[in-house]
Amino acid sequence: MASWVSFLLFLFCQSISQAQEVISSIPIIEFTTETPINNVVQDPQTGRIYLGAVNTIFQLGPSLRLEARAETGPKEDARTCTPPASACQDTKLLPNHNKLLLVHPSNGSLIVCGSRYRGICSLLNLTNVEQQLYYSDSKGERTYVASIEDNVNVVGVMSNYSKDGQTFSVFLVGKGYGSLDSTKLISTRILEDFRDWVVFESIIEASTVQTTPFVPRYLHDFRHAFKEDGFVYFLFSRTLDGTDNKNLTYVSRLCEDDHHYYSHTELQLNCGPNNRYNKVQAAYVASPGKELARFMTESGTYGKVVSWSKVLFIVASPDDDDSDSALCMYSLNSINERLVDIISACYSDSGKISGYPAVDIPYSYKNDEFCTSKIAKDMLENFKCGADFLPSPLASKPRFALKADAVLTKLGLLTAVAIAVENDHTIAFLGNNQGEVFKVHLTRESHVYSKIPGDTMGEKVNKNLLFDRSHSHLYITTEKRISKVPVQTCLQKKDCQSCAKLTDPYCGWCVLEGRCTRRSECRRAEEKNGWLWSPRQQCVKIVSFYPPSLSCKKTQKVKINIPSLPIIGLSDRLQCNIRSFQSEGTMSDSGQISCNLPHPSLIPQTPEDQDFVAVAIAVFINETVRLATREFKFYNCAATVKKSENTPCMSCVASQWGCQWNTFDHTCSDMDDSVVGPNIIKHRQGGKCPQFENPDPVLIPVGYKTRISFEGINLDLYQGRVFTIGTELMRNVEEEVNFEDGPFYTFSGFNFSYNKSPETNVLFYVKDKESGKKMDSTLNVTLYNCSMGREDCSLCKNSDPKYRCVWCAKQKACVYEKLCNTQGLEDPSDIECPDPQITDIIPRFGPMLGGISITIRGSNLGIHKEDIKSIMVVGEPCIHQEEKYSVSTSVVCEIGPVHIKNTHWGQVEVEVKGGKRGTSSMFFTYRDPIPEEVKPARGPKAGGTLITISGRFLDTGSRDDVQVTIGGVDCTVEYFGAEITCRTGEYRADKVPSDLLTVTLKYGKNTTKTFPEAFQFLENPIVLDHQPKGSFVCGGRNIVVTGSGFDLIQTAVMKVHGDKSTAIEDAHEKNDTVIQFRSPTVNNTLNQHFRTYIQLDNMVKELKPFEYHPDPYFNVLTKKVITEASIIIVTGRGFSKAMTAKEAQAFVGDVPCQVNTLQDDKLFLDPPSTQPRARSRRQRRDTRPELLDLMIKFGKGEWVVGSVQYEKKKNDLSFYIIIPAVIVPMLLIITISFYCYRRKSQQAEREYEKVKHQLENLEESVRDRCKKEFTDLMIEMEDHTNDLSEGRIPFLDYKNYTDRVFFLPSKDGANDVMITGKLDIPEARRVTVTQALNQFSNLLNSKTFLINFIRTLERSHDFNARAKVYFASLLTVALHGKLEYYTDIMRTLLLELMEEYVHSKNPKLMLRRSETVVERMLCNWMSICLYQFLKDSAGEPLYKLFRAIKHQIEKGPVDARVKKAKYTLNDTGLLGDDVEYSVLTLQVLVQGEGPDVTPVKVLNCDTISQVKEKIIEQVYKNLPYSLRPKVDSVTLEWRPGSTGQILSDLDLTSQKEGRWKRINTLAHYNVRDNATLVLSRVGHTQQNYDQNQENHEERNALLEDDKVFHLVRPTDELDEIKSKRGSIKDKSMTKAITEIYLTRLLSVKGTLQQFVDDFFRSVLCSGAVVPPAVKYFFDFLDEQAMKHQVDEETIHIWKTNSLPLRFWVNILKNPHFIFDVHVSEVVDASLSVIAQTFMDACTKSEHKLSRDSPSNKLLYAKEISTYKKMVDDYYKGIRQMVPVSDQDMNTHLAEVSRSHTDKLNTQVALHQLYQYASKYYDGIIASLDEDPAAQSKQLTLRLQQIAAALENKVTDL
Repeated sequence: MASWVSFLLFLFCQSISQAQEVISSIPIIEFTTETPINNVVQDPQTGRIYLGAVNTIFQLGPSLRLEARAETGPKEDARTCTPPASACQDTKLLPNHNKLLLVHPSNGSLIVCGSRYRGICSLLNLTNVEQQLYYSDSKGERTYVASIEDNVNVVGVMSNYSKDGQTFSVFLVGKGYGSLDSTKLISTRILEDFRDWVVFESIIEASTVQTTPFVPRYLHDFRHAFKEDGFVYFLFSRTLDGTDNKNLTYVSRLCEDDHHYYSHTELQLNCGPNNRYNKVQAAYVASPGKELARFMTESGTYGKVVSWSKVLFIVASPDDDDSDSALCMYSLNSINERLVDIISACYSDSGKISGYPAVDIPYSYKNDEFCTSKIAKDMLENFKCGADFLPSPLASKPRFALKADAVLTKLGLLTAVAIAVENDHTIAFLGNNQGEVFKVHLTRESHVYSKIPGDTMGEKVNKNLLFDRSHSHLYITTEKRISKVPVQTCLQKKDCQSCAKLTDPYCGWCVLEGRCTRRSECRRAEEKNGWLWSPRQQCVKIVSFYPPSLSCKKTQKVKINIPSLPIIGLSDRLQCNIRSFQSEGTMSDSGQISCNLPHPSLIPQTPEDQDFVAVAIAVFINETVRLATREFKFYNCAATVKKSENTPCMSCVASQWGCQWNTFDHTCSDMDDSVVGPNIIKHRQGGKCPQFENPDPVLIPVGYKTRISFEGINLDLYQGRVFTIGTELMRNVEEEVNFEDGPFYTFSGFNFSYNKSPETNVLFYVKDKESGKKMDSTLNVTLYNCSMGREDCSLCKNSDPKYRCVWCAKQKACVYEKLCNTQGLEDPSDIECPDPQITDIIPRFGPMLGGISITIRGSNLGIHKEDIKSIMVVGEPCIHQEEKYSVSTSVVCEIGPVHIKNTHWGQVEVEVKGGKRGTSSMFFTYRDPIPEEVKPARGPKAGGTLITISGRFLDTGSRDDVQVTIGGVDCTVEYFGAEITCRTGEYRADKVPSDLLTVTLKYGKNTTKTFPEAFQFLENPIVLDHQPKGSFVCGGRNIVVTGSGFDLIQTAVMKVHGDKSTAIEDAHEKNDTVIQFRSPTVNNTLNQHFRTYIQLDNMVKELKPFEYHPDPYFNVLTKKVITEASIIIVTGRGFSKAMTAKEAQAFVGDVPCQVNTLQDDKLFLDPPSTQPRARSRRQRRDTRPELLDLMIKFGKGEWVVGSVQYEKKKNDLSFYIIIPAVIVPMLLIITISFYCYRRKSQQAEREYEKVKHQLENLEESVRDRCKKEFTDLMIEMEDHTNDLSEGRIPFLDYKNYTDRVFFLPSKDGANDVMITGKLDIPEARRVTVTQALNQFSNLLNSKTFLINFIRTLERSHDFNARAKVYFASLLTVALHGKLEYYTDIMRTLLLELMEEYVHSKNPKLMLRRSETVVERMLCNWMSICLYQFLKDSAGEPLYKLFRAIKHQIEKGPVDARVKKAKYTLNDTGLLGDDVEYSVLTLQVLVQGEGPDVTPVKVLNCDTISQVKEKIIEQVYKNLPYSLRPKVDSVTLEWRPGSTGQILSDLDLTSQKEGRWKRINTLAHYNVRDNATLVLSRVGHTQQNYDQNQENHEERNALLEDDKVFHLVRPTDELDEIKSKRGSIKDKSMTKAITEIYLTRLLSVKGTLQQFVDDFFRSVLCSGAVVPPAVKYFFDFLDEQAMKHQVDEETIHIWKTNSLPLRFWVNILKNPHFIFDVHVSEVVDASLSVIAQTFMDACTKSEHKLSRDSPSNKLLYAKEISTYKKMVDDYYKGIRQMVPVSDQDMNTHLAEVSRSHTDKLNTQVALHQLYQYASKYYDGIIASLDEDPAAQSKQLTLRLQQIAAALENKVTDL
């Protein structure tokens, strides 16, 4: 169902995306995916597109139609899982990111590598990706290609590989380092099985670029791989040497046929000034266009570049800043030349170029000289791909990096590049992280000429930018979308100008077709001017017309000049269109086109404001194609006078049209040579126009009628005419002009009024009174007003004399002199000004010491600064500051000090020239400011703290007079008044926090007030983090900034700076550690790059990272009806980029909805629980459900995604019927049931009361016992390792070790002849037998004989399993001198065994049991090879484990008779009763060994034999077990008084219980704590291992008639007694109680856990030393498994059977095989549990445990999974180790043979082996006779000779 839903959603998304309007109607085809797209590739043959997305591979047609899809995830996996996943623990569904996608066209497959299962790959069918051609997860590490890490980039390129005359398809892979990946930086992967190689195997092992320790330091980030001219190139960034994290861009090169990567050389590429753009983001390799190639060659920095050269184009950015990026170019020739320089420098010049070190050896710790070879330069050709004796890999030193200038820089991060060539020009397509793609024309001055609009969600463009096969479209991939867009949009432009405006190198104007096209699409493009290239900004233009213009009253032909016209053919038809008028065009010889102009009636009216009408003339070719258009002007002479109505004649004759003026009728008309006369003024004869000019005077005062005279010229034809004059300011009044002598005229003037400004221009017009027509007039005068801006006498007198303004005392105003009526008393110009007046003093308070400036405002304060004679302030002189003087209105002076005794307040007096004085009516006061408080008292050292200083009289002086400093740091005054506020500057001293600093206020020059210890600068606040780290551009997201010291801050502001705008938001919440802002709203329409800062007072801190994301996009809501039970789903894109479900808000109408889940493309909302209402209520008349807006709110952004109806659930009548129908019967049933239950429960209650008492007793018993057990454990726990550290580990020597491992399990045990070494051979025959045995040894060294020998024995029915084991052990000893040969035989037999099991049996059973000779041989081989490992590594933890078990068991009671213990791991060996006991410390004296006593801890419940064992263990702890006295060889005597008592297990004092006799214990003899006991020996017989038997059994046999027990009588007897006495209930209770003691198993396990873990770790840790034999044999198994195509589980079983089960379990269960110790039955039982746990850990099968499972299994159930993982990791670790060669293994075996063979009973082994040869003699002879190889070596004869010698008989020789 889920898959159907996702499919329908997918189709819906598709339809939506197809239906959406696209910007500027560009035809964009899109395909969207559900998951992010990682890689995109194209099949060059079919044009298909393949998308490698998370969990899916999509196959799309060239038009992005979905053809097929393959699901690649999610998969059950774990980060540490080694495939197959079925073998892994803790797996979960994980997404599969596509890491590598390559088209392998030669066999029609798609190579797909993902992030799951260690990056293994698969092959899919190119024509249908749903068909998987190849996949295998069982081939091991060699097939792991990609990376499981999301941030590790992988690149690949197809190539070929030749071997043994065959060529294979391979692909080379470049991969960064992932913590769980292989460390192969570069690998070559085969695509078919070949010999030992399998598909995807890394077929080149080159440690140089695949070295484990170094790779993680370099942080490789691969970006591109490509192949060119026999070389493979990888482009990546990495650190220089791992010492810092600065990335550098490198290109590395390999020879394609280099089978060892000797040629791997890296070259640093620098991009931009000082390598600013040091981290490559994407790349593209292409040939440049001719133009770019020429520019690159001419620039001199790229070498010689031709259009067929290859150029590497890269986009790169600074690695620590993605605010800008660049495009750089490198010619491949330059790269290759520089690489050759580097290589030759190393091979021939000691690694130097021009004396400077040029060569680096990356991935190496070598510090010595490495470029030491001296190859002649002419020999370099032979080694251009390196050689094994030459150093590799090589890299350039930074000094010799290949440098390139940035061809183009862009703000923001560029993430993709693609290059195309059109018409020899090169175009770059650059994608950025906002989803935009820029089109760049690469030239001398490269520039962006266009932009493909980005996805509104701002998802970055994938580095795989691809062209379709025709290069006409570009595939642009963003996060979940791929679009196919045309590379050009020429055809959208419909005219040449818009086509040229594109400046698109793809486009040009196809002149004769009238289209904007590519050159290839224009049929006549090759003709001259047939196709005009867009960037040249050229169009076919009409340059000129002849005539250039025409009167609107005329018509004629016009010649059209088009110089850039293409060739017009005979069949081409020309036509001119002038509006609706059409005329045929003809081509003249001069190349001009002639057309008829329309009739005047067809010409449109001349517009009101101009004297012509412009009409477009369009020239067409072949009716439809417009060649060119230009406006032709039809002029109208009559309209020219409109341009200047005051000079109509001048306007007419000066116009460009050639008009003439008629002075009679005052008209302007077309030039007409036939019309002549004095009244006609021709074109450009403006000097003949009648006109009036030169007014006098030109200055006219307001309010005074002034007579104006002026001159009239060219008025001959106007004799006797009357003229009138006027202007706008005369209020439509016109007055007649008076004619004076000659050319002069006068006008009596006019009383003008005007007060808007001091002066204005007035233009007079003159009319011919008779006609009322205006004559030409240039009478322009200036009207002025004296009183404007001259408010007092001084200002008036300061005016320019030309205005003749005077101060009129009577009017108290400044007026024109003739307007001042003084009645002849005096000349107004001589009037003196009145006394000065003072209207204001600023400031009105000053300090006592003066030193501040005051400004005195008033009137009549002089005309010149020199007029000020003195200024007195409160009787004290004030120094005039002349430079600040303003005429009449303002005087500035600096006050001096006032004496303390003088008056401190008074008036201000100013004296001006002439002795006039002005005194202020207001007072000035001297007073000193008194600061009293400063707050706050501390702030950050960055400054910006607003300090408030309060006190009295602080507003003395003005703001400009006051300076505030804090300990020398300026504090800028922001407010001056009763309080002063100032903002602190930056504190630059080193001492932070500062001392308490003095706040200083300086008033003017002389007054300083201080406030000591008032302020302290502290450390700036620390910003630690900010969450979240992004916002939508709509803003309003709550940003929480965390840190410390925020309480110091007063103002916190978040600022966002774009390239063209700034947005600011204040903090809305703050405490000492947290500040909260709402992200500011920014304008993203300008495509700006934003940087976000927080300003804390003066401290500015950039928030990095902080990204602004485009606002989310919402699809229209489809579900229109919601109920209180429905879920509302809102779809769209980009939700999760900067919002979470908690932050998002949703409203239906006026009621909020809970946002449940927020995904990137979906919002899940809970519906409102109450009935919502519309936010704005409108009058409603209908009763239909109300439509409510569903609004989503993210921060400040609000989106209405649709309208919905809210419906409450209807109350259905059926509801009221159904409920009673269901409830009533239910109640009835419940009532009946309750009655039955009550009755039954009363009956059960009676039964319960009976049992309750028994249960309470049992519970109390259990509680007491558990408490006691826990107490015992806590008291008795002690450290076992202390004892061990005091003694040595008693390892057996090699001979004893092999004897016990090989032969102790045999039927004779310790008496086996191989252990005793005693052969019963008569003395007389010894020499003969020895010689014969030597010959038999030589015969065994014949592989043919030995194989036949073994096969013959194994075919025999009476050669049973025991015999096979014994025979194999004999063979091991006999061939010990040649272990290499022994190994060879074992390999041969194993290969046969594998063939047999693989083809005819169950392979998983192989090596499980020793059913064949070779299986036992393998066991012995492992034992031999691991002896030293046991001694060096695993022995110590094993011995500690053994000792810990023994110590733990002996800490509590052990029943000597039934072999059960209180403390054990084995539930069957658990002592089931609670035995009372106490710990005693005995003082033991050993007879004959001095007076020293040895304290020994024992239990009072121990038998005497047990006590003896513990005493011997303690007294002789420094001796191995075999050298210690045995229990029955010593006696124990207790001397409580004067007489001694011999203690023994059974004596006459032994207690009897019926027919049972209890073995004596220390408690029986009443031996007390600290008692002294004497240990003495009975005899001194040498005791061999065969005597080490359980002495208890011998003693038990002493009294065969009596039944003996120790602590617990046998259960069968107890049961027998109880069955006679008690009930069945008693029995079950007894049985139940024994289970209580199972808790002891846990306590013992917990005590021993560390020892068990240590042993497992020592055995299963591949990180430590792994014996070479294990690696060698495991590799052999892997090799054979691959050959036989055996699955991974079977290999695991083979390894487990061969090593852990065959060797380690054996040693673990039998510690006496390696140590000289005795293993008792109770210890053996616990070891068996651990051994079983070890076996379970090694199996692949899951153990389903239940409460019925054995306790032993349950005990370690929790640890099993950990141990299983240890085993898996051990096997994997071994697989990943460096292989052990046959040579190394043979060397190791030879050393073992040399060291130990002479100690073994080799002769005995040969003799015993011969017994088998003798027994099966006939069969062996028959087998040899049938074998040609045996016959050729005469093996039969040699065996017969040996038989004759050994058996002393005559043969038939």
